[in-house]
Amino acid sequence: MKIIDAPIPDIKIIEPIVFGDERGFFMESFNEKQFNEAVGYDVRFVQDNHSRSSKGVLRGLHYQLPPHQQGKLVRVTSGEVFDVAVDIRQNSPSFGEWYGEILSSKNKKMLWIPEGFAHGFLVLSDSADFLYKTTDYWFKELERSILWNDEKLAIHWPDKNRITLSEKDTSAPILALAELP
Repeated sequence: MKIIDAPIPDIKIIEPIVFGDERGFFMESFNEKQFNEAVGYDVRFVQDNHSRSSKGVLRGLHYQLPPHQQGKLVRVTSGEVFDVAVDIRQNSPSFGEWYGEILSSKNKKMLWIPEGFAHGFLVLSDSADFLYKTTDYWFKELERSILWNDEKLAIHWPDKNRITLSEKDTSAPILALAELP
């Protein structure tokens, strides 16, 4: 497993080693020892989630407030998405900066998004199955969102003219007005 530092500190790009032949492929999708060494501390995952979305669906930018912030290890098992993490750690030198990565069933990349980041993704293929591990449970009352097209964030979403959003994501506040951790 190859673990690469993203331009924003603490985000990691994970490229698994894939063994393939005419029968298919094998890969180790998670190794706790290697993962914890790469992030520099012990991470405990408590929940696995799976969503399926159609082309143009944008989910995000989501996060949870303390004491239940979530770190997420995300990947795509079918299709392709543009995955985004936004640093919302108020004392961070990269506060308000974002990082995006194409995740797909073809490239098999994963992204580690630690606590203190908002997260979202846009489906680029006809549909996509999105799987992610979280470091804390989901608490509806602590979930918050930031507007996906906040001009200050200036996220370069591909194909942003055909986006489908939930009501919650449509009415999310901009970062400057959001309740932050």
